[in-house]
Order: sequence, then C-alpha cells, then structure tokens
Amino acid sequence: MKQLIALLLFALAITLPAHAQLLTANVPASQPIDRIVAVVNDDVILQSDLDSAVRSIQQQYAGHTEQLPPMNVLQQQVLDRLVLMRLQLQKAGDQGVHVSNDDVDQAVASVAQQNKLTPDQLRAAVEQSGASFAAFREQLSDQITVQRLHESVVHDSVTVTDSEIDNLLNSPTYKAGEVHLAHIQISIPGGADAAAIQTSQTKAEQALAAIKGGMDFHAAAIRYSDAPDALDGGDLGWRRMDEIPPAFADTVESMKSGDVSAALRGPTGFHIIKLIDQRKNDRSMVTEFHARQILIKPSELVTPAQAQQQAQDLYSRIVNKHEDFAALAKEHSKDDTTANLGGDMGWFPQDQWGSIIAKQLDDLKDNEVSHPFQSEAGWHILQRLGTRQSDKTVQLARNQAREAIGNRKSDQVYDDYLRDLRANAYINILVPELREAGNQAAADASP
Repeated sequence: MKQLIALLLFALAITLPAHAQLLTANVPASQPIDRIVAVVNDDVILQSDLDSAVRSIQQQYAGHTEQLPPMNVLQQQVLDRLVLMRLQLQKAGDQGVHVSNDDVDQAVASVAQQNKLTPDQLRAAVEQSGASFAAFREQLSDQITVQRLHESVVHDSVTVTDSEIDNLLNSPTYKAGEVHLAHIQISIPGGADAAAIQTSQTKAEQALAAIKGGMDFHAAAIRYSDAPDALDGGDLGWRRMDEIPPAFADTVESMKSGDVSAALRGPTGFHIIKLIDQRKNDRSMVTEFHARQILIKPSELVTPAQAQQQAQDLYSRIVNKHEDFAALAKEHSKDDTTANLGGDMGWFPQDQWGSIIAKQLDDLKDNEVSHPFQSEAGWHILQRLGTRQSDKTVQLARNQAREAIGNRKSDQVYDDYLRDLRANAYINILVPELREAGNQAAADASP
C-alpha cells in the first residue's frame, strides 16, 4: 500500500498550484516561512512546493535511491516541470478551461479502479499516508485541466487525410508491429548556436558512456534526460512502428530487445533509445453478428410499464403466434436506424451496440429470439440471425495508421506550443543553484 501511495503521489507531484499543499504530512506550526524559488509570470513557486514534489519522487524510489541523480540535479528537473505545469495551468485559465466536481469525482473513481480500490478505500489510503485528500483532488483537477488544454490546442490543428494514410501504408519505409521503448532526450534550445549544440551533444555522449559503463537505462534517463517523462525512467510504453519518427524507425528496426542506440540527432535535440521488447502484428479476425431488433421506447404517451407490456405482447406474437418479426419491427419499432429495414441491424462486432445487447447476443443461438430486455433506450426484442469471422486486418491497419499520423502531428504541435509558451513567459529562478542553462536562457529572453 505504501508503494501504491508513493506512485500516486509521484504521478501527481508536479501539478499543484503554488499556494496549495502538495500531499504532505502535517507540518509543525514552527515551520519557517517559505521562500520563493521561482517567479512564473504573475505566479510563484515556493520552496515547500519544490520540497514536496521532490519528496514524492524520493518516496517512489525508496530502496532504489541510487537511480536518482544528485539532489541539485533532481531539484532542477522537478522545478523545470513545476514551471511548465504552472504555465499550462495559467494558459488554461486564460482560455476559460473549467473542470467540475463531477469531472474530478470521475477521475478519482478511475484512479481507484486502476488500483483495484473503491473511491473510499483510495481516500483512506491517501489520508493514511499523511496526505490531504483535498489536495489529491486538486491535483487531479489540474491534470484534467492540462489534458483539456492539450485537446484544445491540437483539435483544430491536426487533420489526417485518406491520402496520408495511403501514402504511409504504401511507403517502402512503412513498418508494421509494435515496440516497447525507453528514451533519453537531450534538448537543444531554440535558436541555439554551435556551442550550445555541442554542449547538448556532449551531455548525450556522457549519458551513453554511463549506460555502456553499467548504469541502468532508467537511472540514466532520470539523471540525464530533460524529456517530460525523464522521472519515469524515460519509459515510452508500447508504440506502433508507424508512430515512431521515420528518422528513428530504421534504427529501431535494426535493434534487438535490450539494445541501446547511439545518440541520434533529431529536430529538437539528441535521443538515445532502448528497445525493451517488440511484437509483430497478427491478422485481426473479429467475430461479427447479424441480428435484428424491435425497440419500444417510453414517451410522454407511453409509460415505462406500458412500454414493457407492449414489448412482451410483441414477443408473444413472434414466438407463440409466429408472426413475422420484420413486419412487426416496421410497424412498432421506434429505432430510427433499423425500423424501416424490418429491424435489421446488419453485420457488426459484438460490442458495437453496447454491452447489454452484446450479452444478449452471447446468450442466444442463431435464429433464436430473446425475451424482452431493458436498456437505457427502452425495451428490446432481439433476434440473432447468424455469426461469421471477419478479417479486419486492413481496416485495423488503416485505423492504426490514422491514429499514428494524428498522434505524431499532435505531439509536434503541442511540443511547439509548449516551447513558444515558455519562450514568451517571464520565468525568473531566484535560487542560483537551481538555475539550469535552459532556465537561465528562458529567463534572459523573458520581457
């Protein structure tokens, strides 16, 4: 349980506004007054914010602290992420992004479910760790806020055409399959001169030398990477090969599981990639059902009880009096998409019409008629007409290609957005030992 809470705190550690407490145990009344460690536009980051975020990371790596970089480097990394989070929250506020209590309740329920807890058990676990559940909720709210900012930024900026999908799938460089990757990113500041580029390259070569010298890749990512996922060990999870930038895909394809690449130059910096695992695409065979239905909806003129009784009467006419299902569907069904077709739903994957109908399909045999059953739409009578195995490999490949192209474009759009957001912000790191070259450059470039 302690490990669970540490992971939860770590996942949320960089999302809290400056004047809120970051999931920490109660502190003595004699605690000294906070100092301001950074000014971000018209907001500030306090020492307590930074200390709390650092403690959350240390809790996650309890027993494995050798994977963490020196304290001054860790503090710089955490502060950099606090600054970026603060900028995104400020921009979301300017754009009127709103998160309701219901939104946060749903997020709490989702976190609880992912960790096989009830919301009450999650609350008890957070509070047992000495943390504030109110602050936990506030951090979730911030995460949702940033996600909605991301969606608003990329929504109108990213489109994927059929021709782009065709070009990707027909390209001689197209590569199928999936890979589990981790990476280390050493960024090059915008407008960097030759000296700054060389500095980044030297840092990348130092990271690569440390890995070759026996340092764990995830530990090296924590120590050297400046990507947002650095404190997660640079783990990118499973990615389809068509989601990887083409400049890196050839390198990854030639690697074996466990291999680490050389330092690769990309548009925004240097990258070191580790191939953790890989898997090939299999043919995608899907069971499809052919069915028809009659839907009776309650309305201002039909009470729920009357709708149920009408469905029961129609069921009896079909099963006992052997009346034609299609004719009754045309006359009585209130489903606008199927009524004129005699209730015919066509061929479809099992879950296309929702979980309630999916369960009925499982319980029926071909040509069997279900007893009336209720969903949110009303009362249904379902007849399963047949099943078949359908090869969806091509369709799946096109869907995956569309998603891959969209994700790649979205990542680039939002990365550019964050770079501009930071470049145009006033950022002043007040504690000299916490200043990185990148932070200082941003501060110098600010108005």
